[in-house]
Amino acid sequence: MSLLVDASAWVTLVEPGSQYRDATDALIRKGARSLGALDLTFYEIANAVGVKRGEPRAATGLLRLVDASCQDRILSVDSDLVGSVLELAADHDLTAYDAAYVAAARSHGWQLVSTDIRDLVSKGLAVTPDAADYP
Repeated sequence: MSLLVDASAWVTLVEPGSQYRDATDALIRKGARSLGALDLTFYEIANAVGVKRGEPRAATGLLRLVDASCQDRILSVDSDLVGSVLELAADHDLTAYDAAYVAAARSHGWQLVSTDIRDLVSKGLAVTPDAADYP
């Protein structure tokens, strides 16, 4: 099974003390040929790490890792996906960003991996890195 890894999981790799850091690292090393991301992931990582935390070098390194790990499995959010995004956002009280990950994972039959416990994992819409099904 392919894994769609959201920005929250990628960001754990540069967060000292994150409870999911080791699991995310292992997931990336073991699942390198089956990892995917949304194009949105690049913006979210750049914002969370580069802008909000003021660590542009860490953000750049992480973005390169996403690109290298996902290669041709970087999905675009497009008009075909937006209908599902809006419906999921309304049904599960999600942001459009979180709903985009859920919609993309569902439309491709991929498992969504996230550390967003409150909005995604607790609602059964994603699994944490340590619970992901490795290919």
